Amino acid sequence: MAHRNEHQRPADRGIPHAEALAAFTERIRLVTPDQWDAPTPCTGWSVRDLVNHLTGEQLWVPELLMGATISEVGGRFDGDVLGDDPVTAWLSASDAAREAFTVPGAAELTVHLSFGDVSGRFYLGQLTADAVVHTWDLAEGIGRDTRLPKELVDFALAEFSGYGDLSGSGLFDPPLPVAADAGPQTRLLALAGRRDRP
Repeated sequence: MAHRNEHQRPADRGIPHAEALAAFTERIRLVTPDQWDAPTPCTGWSVRDLVNHLTGEQLWVPELLMGATISEVGGRFDGDVLGDDPVTAWLSASDAAREAFTVPGAAELTVHLSFGDVSGRFYLGQLTADAVVHTWDLAEGIGRDTRLPKELVDFALAEFSGYGDLSGSGLFDPPLPVAADAGPQTRLLALAGRRDRP
């Protein structure tokens, strides 16, 4: 993922990680058996691919917060991490990630990411913003409500606004132009190369 200078974020700003995970959980519970292979706004990703990606991200959290490096974790979470029950796999991974961030001092831990060392707080912000956009992707892929909670949109928009071109991460399309009076969700999605549904 593209990254920003973590000092750009006020240290006392709340990060709605648990709320972002809950929003994704709400949508994943609506996936019907025939929708797992449906396309999503993520180029080349089906609904299952998208859920697999976000589940894999959560599986990394306890490992990285305990000080593991990318190379130490290796390929443990590569490929399919959903098995025969994607919903249960997601719930287990997201619960473990949420719990890992409740450990006292987690926000101050050093996390070894692919582009360098960051604080647990920076890592948490990145994960949260990513989950917000992918919640919209999932809702769009299954034809459900794509309106996201204002708190989540505002946080992700502020987070991603400092990253520059998100397409450099390989996870998002190039940004799209929006009208000057566009609302926060439309602007957030445009940063990630997505066109908000009217």
